[in-house]
Amino acid sequence: MSEQKKVSAVVVTYNRLDLLKQSLEALFNQEYPLSHIIVVDNKSEADTKEYLESLGDKIDYLRLEENLGGAGGFNRGVRYFAEHTDDDYVWLMDDDTMAHPDTLAKFMDFANEKPEFSFLASKVLWKDGSLAKMNVMHYMNNKLIPATETKPVQTRNATFVSLLVSRAAVEAVGLPITDFFIWGDDIEYTERAARFMPGYFVPAAQVTHATKGNVGSSLLNDSADRTPRYYYHYRNKIYYARQRDWYRKLRAEVRPWLDYVQISFSKTENKKGKLAIIRKGVKAGFNFNPVVETVKKEK
Repeated sequence: MSEQKKVSAVVVTYNRLDLLKQSLEALFNQEYPLSHIIVVDNKSEADTKEYLESLGDKIDYLRLEENLGGAGGFNRGVRYFAEHTDDDYVWLMDDDTMAHPDTLAKFMDFANEKPEFSFLASKVLWKDGSLAKMNVMHYMNNKLIPATETKPVQTRNATFVSLLVSRAAVEAVGLPITDFFIWGDDIEYTERAARFMPGYFVPAAQVTHATKGNVGSSLLNDSADRTPRYYYHYRNKIYYARQRDWYRKLRAEVRPWLDYVQISFSKTENKKGKLAIIRKGVKAGFNFNPVVETVKKEK
């Protein structure tokens, strides 16, 4: 009998203590036991710090000196996995990801049968059991994977809401890009990994994404106070589009201008600000050349 593979979980958190407690409790109760639970804290308030410190050696606690966004948090967490553990896989998630008791076991069933992969992605549900619109998945032909799909299928990209990544992939392609800060770091990272080895959607490995509402990201419909963060959305999208084949690159580069036209003819609040953020983000994306960090296992 082969030795059981070891898995680290990485949870990135920032000032959402109630959700974090639920997320960690789900990890503590996995049917397939975790070797390490690495919590990356983007300098949350004192209540989060105190709670995480109270867990002692139940977790590996990484408190950052500044908020590096989700992208920086995942960068630090994956680096810790690669350089400070001997685990075979790293399981990535936000602090509002609620794993089901058998989520990791279902991932490992697939991994034991088909170990040649870069990443495995969960079927992500919302709180009412429907598909989470923020985390929809696509077949290789870009068609949406429906809720009725029951078999594992290959996919080009996925989100960091329950993503199992192999050590081989991390060592081959490096780390998530800190400079993304937020938005698109997971799409870029999984597309980079999928160019090394195939990635798969595993519908049996399910999680719940405990967002306030089941909506996707939309500058058109989002509130005016959230407009500035869409700079990262458009800048980062243009960057990772540049790494794609010509057809998918063209589609991605056209999409911001479709948003621009739609917003131009809408009655959305803060229209001028939203149009300006698209222009600013797209312009920055063509000159954005962040460093892709690599990892080195400590001896």
